[in-house]
Amino acid sequence: MKRIQRLVATVGLMSASAMAASGVVYKSPSCGCCDDWVEHMEQAGFELGVKPHNNMAAVKQEMGVPADMQSCHTARINGYVIEGHVPAQEVKKLLATHTGYEGLAVAGMPIGSPGMEYGDRHQPYTVMAFDETGHTEAFQHYPKP
Repeated sequence: MKRIQRLVATVGLMSASAMAASGVVYKSPSCGCCDDWVEHMEQAGFELGVKPHNNMAAVKQEMGVPADMQSCHTARINGYVIEGHVPAQEVKKLLATHTGYEGLAVAGMPIGSPGMEYGDRHQPYTVMAFDETGHTEAFQHYPKP
């Protein structure tokens, strides 16, 4: 019974976190896949502003995104840095668990990740968590086992 209560509480936290989640996405003015990722996030209940930026390298450096974790767009959502094509459900999980991470990242632009859909093609990728020192660890693998 306690296990069910914890599950209900976690789902409730995830829903509340997503409903209250807002932020800003920094992207190159010419990047279309970034717009597709923003749409994915908004469909999941996030409220995001978009700020086109001509120097994304400076944005990533200022936000502490590890060099090997960089992608095309960078967001700050409820204080966390979200780099690249991170699925909305992983951002919700981060917001609900308050892990102490600085943020999440999907390096590069893997086909099949949110915003990078291409028919039924999917490349495996890993959502990585990172802290303020640049330490990284796997947060979730895709496709999920």
